[in-house]
Amino acid sequence: MRVVDRMKQQVKMDNLSKALFEASYEALVLFSKEGRVLALNKSAQDLGDKSFWEKIWSQRVGSLVATGIPIYRTELAIGDAVLQCSCISIGEEGFLLVGHDAALERKLRDCEKIRHILQSILDSAYEGIVVVDEKGIITMFNQAYCDFLGVKQEEMIGKFVADVIENTRMHIVVKTGVPEYRQIQRIKGHDMICDRIPVKQDGKIIGAVGKVLFRDVREVEELLSRTEQLRQELEYYKTELRRHQQTRYSLENIVGQSRAISELKDLAVKIARSNSTVLLRGETGTGKELFAHAIHNASQRSQGPFIKINCAAIPEGLLESELFGYEEGAFTGARKGGKTGKFEQAHGGTIFLDEIGEMPLAMQAKLLRVLQEKEIERVGGTRPVKVDVRVIAATNRDLEALVREGKLRQDLFYRLNVITLEIPPLRQRREDIPCLVEFFLEKLGLALGCGKKKISSEAMSILMQHSWPGNVRELENVIERALNVVDGPEILPCHLPYYLRDAGSGGRLLPTLKEAVAAAERDLIKKALSLARGNCLEAARLLGVSKSTFYEKVARYGICRGLSEKSEKMSTFPEKAMHSIG
Repeated sequence: MRVVDRMKQQVKMDNLSKALFEASYEALVLFSKEGRVLALNKSAQDLGDKSFWEKIWSQRVGSLVATGIPIYRTELAIGDAVLQCSCISIGEEGFLLVGHDAALERKLRDCEKIRHILQSILDSAYEGIVVVDEKGIITMFNQAYCDFLGVKQEEMIGKFVADVIENTRMHIVVKTGVPEYRQIQRIKGHDMICDRIPVKQDGKIIGAVGKVLFRDVREVEELLSRTEQLRQELEYYKTELRRHQQTRYSLENIVGQSRAISELKDLAVKIARSNSTVLLRGETGTGKELFAHAIHNASQRSQGPFIKINCAAIPEGLLESELFGYEEGAFTGARKGGKTGKFEQAHGGTIFLDEIGEMPLAMQAKLLRVLQEKEIERVGGTRPVKVDVRVIAATNRDLEALVREGKLRQDLFYRLNVITLEIPPLRQRREDIPCLVEFFLEKLGLALGCGKKKISSEAMSILMQHSWPGNVRELENVIERALNVVDGPEILPCHLPYYLRDAGSGGRLLPTLKEAVAAAERDLIKKALSLARGNCLEAARLLGVSKSTFYEKVARYGICRGLSEKSEKMSTFPEKAMHSIG
């Protein structure tokens, strides 16, 4: 009985070996020691018959076996194919040749490499990604999705997608072939937003890809909030840019009631209607830029940009690129993509060329071309660019003298000198000083936070007598200085700069009696308050004056600040004094 069982077992093993031999994907050929083919499987038969393989043995394999050189993963050209072969000794029976297509193996290695790269890309993605085949079986699962679900990749591969992902519809998508975008899917209490996209090959569905775009709807709300914030910031900066490129002043901002200023304002309104070049001439500080702003603001170009450039403030080597821009790679350090020049930025608007008399001669010829042809050429460029720009130039130099000296091109002077506005210096329109002073007191008082102050008649008289070589700008600086040093509600001569007071007194060696008395009273009041340690009643007693007289004088001289709250806790101060303290 045992012998029969062993025989049956042997038959079974033989049948199994034959089945494996025939089912193998690799080409299997059994040779005798003499090189005769004893058996070959279906894969080997596809390459050739017995005589074909015996020829291979005689030409290649047999000689290698005879020399004792092992044949292991050796590439052999067999017909039109290249096989990677190994020859295995099976004892007395002979040799078994195992071969497979080398090109196919290389393709398999390449596919494995690509699969590894793809998996790495998927794992580096922020979104959760799952890939299923046409049966809904998971074939790829990236790390982000694993982290979100709290699972391992090896646990997910090969499983039916609906068994491991809550509320999924991936298996439905591979059946219907209908993509689903921006769908809400609830997983672990989170309302996720995901896409499910079928994958087709030759019109047949071979799988689907699922992507988790947002792990919670709240992420979308936060993203929308940030996007709206960025949009608002962008609008703000665009508005600020437009405001920066627009004029800040109009004709109403030009303060003055003199005949000269009134005529200039009327003329500015008339010339604003045209596109002709305007030349503003006048001393430093007369308000040339103010008139440039006003002309632009009153023109049809008021909605276009207003670009200002100071020809004296930019180095000669950079002036051309600033005015006309440059192309990418025009010079070392040039910005990628190039740069737009001031003339192009001012397209449809006005460009204000301040200090035009300081422009180098080399640039004057190029500016003349712009004025004549209405086109510019970028540094490093090869084609002209049309520009629609009105030019307003300003100078405090004697242009005629510069022409005679050869520092200004005569043709450029004539091109600039189409419409000229001569802005008179402040000394020639002294009647405008009071209204300018009032304007600056209100404007600077608000800016400095000290409120609007008054100016005494004595101080105004000094201002009226000064020659103002710095013109309106100098007057503004004087008022700003006075507001910074004044203590009381009124600007007195002592608050003005020394050079103005000396000029206003006609070179007197002594102050007026009124000025001397005021200075002495102020010093005595401060000294009395110091001795009385801030007690106003005690200080008034030391000075031998009544309480009301004392309060009136400390308010007049603006020395109430910093007093202690003794002496009735300041509660008995008259209203005027309290205003001065505040």
